[in-house]
Amino acid sequence: MSEDITPETVQLPETELGIAPVSKPVIGRIVSNDSCLKGKSASFVRHTEIDISGTPLEGRCLVGQAFGILAPGVDERGKPHKVRLYSIACPSDGEDGAGKVISTTTKRTIDERTPQKKIDDPDDHSLFLGVCSNYLCNLRPGDEVKVTGPNGKRFLLPTSSSNHDFLFVATGTGIAPFRGMAMELVERGSTASQIHLLMGTPYTTDLIYDDLFTRLAAEHENFHYHTAISRETHHNGQPGQYVHHLLEKQMDTFDPLLSNPRTLLYICGLAGMQSGLFQVMAQHNIGDGYFTLKNQLAGVAPSDWDLSQVRRGVKTTERCMVEVY
Repeated sequence: MSEDITPETVQLPETELGIAPVSKPVIGRIVSNDSCLKGKSASFVRHTEIDISGTPLEGRCLVGQAFGILAPGVDERGKPHKVRLYSIACPSDGEDGAGKVISTTTKRTIDERTPQKKIDDPDDHSLFLGVCSNYLCNLRPGDEVKVTGPNGKRFLLPTSSSNHDFLFVATGTGIAPFRGMAMELVERGSTASQIHLLMGTPYTTDLIYDDLFTRLAAEHENFHYHTAISRETHHNGQPGQYVHHLLEKQMDTFDPLLSNPRTLLYICGLAGMQSGLFQVMAQHNIGDGYFTLKNQLAGVAPSDWDLSQVRRGVKTTERCMVEVY
């Protein structure tokens, strides 16, 4: 470990934010837009690559940041659609190694309408399509798209990655930044770090980038890929499990990792998983380096925490990066 880095110090790279603001987006071009699921799923998820060469964004987007997409047209009030943010899914030097092509993980939003306001019709169950997600998924190679950003300055890899080990925990499209981070650390970085990726999905067919992570685990001894499938019964008859169940079940692996002051924890995906992870960590006395408790949780057993209590009563440290929705 270098002399100017201590286990408690996490040095993040400097960022340039809002290079392309909403008022002045750049024009990117779709390079590819392919399914990235393991098998046939009820979800539709694509790996979308966008050429930003020749724009102010070229070479200036970091893995862990997000970029914005502006869908064409107007909303029900006649105003232009608001920008939607998408996590960068490639290393900081892009898909091409030169920062000219960035990518994201795009899931179509398809659902039945439910009342959101008092004036909404409670009997309207017509199909709802997310404006930007479906627009982006429908684009073909060569199509133009308006891009803004970048956004985000904390959910980043440290400048001295070799001084740290990593636990990445994802659900759904929260896997997006970890694709880029894994590639940057394992394929384009140092072998000094241990990297564990814990991915949670309802079904095996919902696993995103499974082929890539399986290959990385087979080719690199320092990369470890774990999956938690929640709605499938295991071959041994055991019920499905969420990410926090797998964390607890494999504590022989995760306790030494999380107890090591080198380790950084990154959490990205559905907000509900955050409380389960923190509960398990607190119950096993391995949460001290990653979060502190506010007064409202003092004396409350971790097993009794709920999501709202975690949101109000847990403060993360610099060793814990959280992006949930």
